[in-house]
Order: sequence, then structure tokens, then C-alpha cells
Amino acid sequence: MLRWVALVLIVLLIALQMKLWHGNGGVREVETLRAAVKKQGEDNDKLLQRNQALGADVDDLKHGEQAVEARARAELGLIKPGETFYQVVEKPGANQAPAPAASAGGH
Repeated sequence: MLRWVALVLIVLLIALQMKLWHGNGGVREVETLRAAVKKQGEDNDKLLQRNQALGADVDDLKHGEQAVEARARAELGLIKPGETFYQVVEKPGANQAPAPAASAGGH
């Protein structure tokens, strides 16, 4: 009789261990969810930083003329009345190093 009780307890222990490791809400699922939460937290931190930067830009544009002027100059190419716009265009290939001379050997 004691053997049967021990056998039933061992089978019950194995069944509980299987459920713990492989069942719904088991250790694997918990680890997967922890990794997902960590990744989502990192994504949220990046988005929070981006939102703060955008908020600062919005505040500058609402309250500062310099930010509006700088953006208009950079993005729209606007100039103030009375200013003269100069554009320097370099010749194509002016920044390149001279090509190496061809060898005179009869290859």
C-alpha cells in the first residue's frame, strides 16, 4: 500500500513539474513576457526622448523668433529683405584627387 501512495505522489509531482515548465503561464511564458516588457520599456524610453525633443522644438517655434527664422532659412531657403544671397557652386571633380598616370609598360 505504501508503494502505491509513493507512486501516486511521484506521478503527481511529475505532472505538476510539467505544468510548471511547459503549461499555460509556465516558466517559459513568463520569461518570454519579461523579455517583451523589457523591450517595450526600451522602446518607450526612446519615444519619450523623441517626444521631449519635439516638444522643445514646438516650444521654440511658438515662443522664439530665432527658431522660426533658422528653420525658414534652412528648410525654405528664405532670406531677409535687404540681404543678398550668394551660392557658391564648385566645378564638378574639383574635390577629387588627380587620377594616377597610366603606366607606360606594354601590359
